[in-house]
Order: sequence, then C-alpha cells, then structure tokens
Amino acid sequence: MYFQKFPQLFYDIKGNGELSIFTHIMKRVKLNAGAAANTKIFDFFQVTGGDKPEDVAFKYYGDAQLHWVVLLVNDITDRYHQWPMTVPQFEAYIADKYTNPDGIHHYTIPKQSGNTTEVINIGTDNTSHPTATTVSNRQFELDLQTEYSKIRLINSDFINQFITEFEDLMNEGTSI
Repeated sequence: MYFQKFPQLFYDIKGNGELSIFTHIMKRVKLNAGAAANTKIFDFFQVTGGDKPEDVAFKYYGDAQLHWVVLLVNDITDRYHQWPMTVPQFEAYIADKYTNPDGIHHYTIPKQSGNTTEVINIGTDNTSHPTATTVSNRQFELDLQTEYSKIRLINSDFINQFITEFEDLMNEGTSI
C-alpha cells in the first residue's frame, strides 16, 4: 500500500531511447515541525509484547496495511533497529553488538539544577566524578528499547486526511 502512493518515473535505463516505468522509491515526505509539534492530532501508544507495526496499525486503525503511517509518523526508517525488539531478538542483538553485554557503556551523574531527577551522561571516563553511576551496555540498550516503545499515532479522526495529504504531497514534491 505504501509504495502504491509513490509517483512513477519514466527512465531510459539502457540509453537506447526506450523508456521503462519505475516507482520513484527515493521520494520522501516528512512531517514538518509545526505538524509534528501539534499534540492535538496525535495519540500516544505503548508498544508491547512483540507487536509489529502491522499489529499496532490493526489495533489502532483496524487496518494492518496502515503500518507505513505508524513508521512515518515516528520517523522510523529501520524497523529492525528503531522498533522495540522481542526478548530473544534483543538478547541476540546485544550478544552480536557487544563483546561484553554487561560491560560499562558510560557513566551518569545527577543534574544539579533544573530537573534534578534527570541524569547527565558523562561518557566513559569517571575520574572527575568517582561517585558516578555505571550504565552497562545492556542497560543502555534496554533504555533505548523503552524509548522505542513510546510511539505516537495520528488520531484516527485525522487518518483519512493524513493519507490524502500524503498522497497529494507525493505527487507534488513538498513536505507535510
């Protein structure tokens, strides 16, 4: 469904004057900053239990083929590394990525002003902060998974308008 909305190109691939039709897969549309900041058109959703984008689209919109909307709205270009993994996928991923999954990834210290419940990543050298908290590779990746599970969705009242605008923009060449 997603690529059906892309414009077609005519291209002489062999240089012999014969044009072939191709889907313009390099065409991109992105939410502009104003639309992205408008919280009235979004609902927040927590991805759980190994849900795939298709599952979320079906649960929320009643149409699994709208998975592309879920990915586009959340600026996800790599559904395998920017989407929450199942536990077995996660364990395989960190085992492949890190020699020592439980090794030190970085250190953090609490903020001293402003929101003091937040922490500051001070990198891998804690010599100037001996009381810094250790964050393991595993914990770092778990924190990323938690962030990936917090997505936003176009409110279902606006989904048809969003799709229409997307189609128009794919044909015009401008941004939402």
